Amino acid sequence: MLYLKGKNILTYFLLFIIFIKFVFIISALGHLILKDSSNKELDAKFVYWKERTEFVFIACMAILLIYHFKPGHLKPIEKETTILFFLFGWILLVTAKWSLFFTEAKWYKDIVFYLK
Repeated sequence: MLYLKGKNILTYFLLFIIFIKFVFIISALGHLILKDSSNKELDAKFVYWKERTEFVFIACMAILLIYHFKPGHLKPIEKETTILFFLFGWILLVTAKWSLFFTEAKWYKDIVFYLK
């Protein structure tokens, strides 16, 4: 287990996941409330953060699955279940919406513009 000043890093990672989920819930509720309103600019910001926090949450949960169910760890579940959860973590990472952070991101468009 990795430790950082007496605390294990897994604890901080879990707190980060909980924080991301709260941001997702707030942005999803904001989008739900504003989707039919006249304030389209604010609704677009809520949708932006909802999509990104959903991606980060899925990626973090995939990393957590991979870490927790890596082959060789002693667990009170069957070996086949461990392998399935481990592979599920990798599948979540591979099938995530990576374009949200690369092709659609403003920083990516700025970098591409300056590299042309």
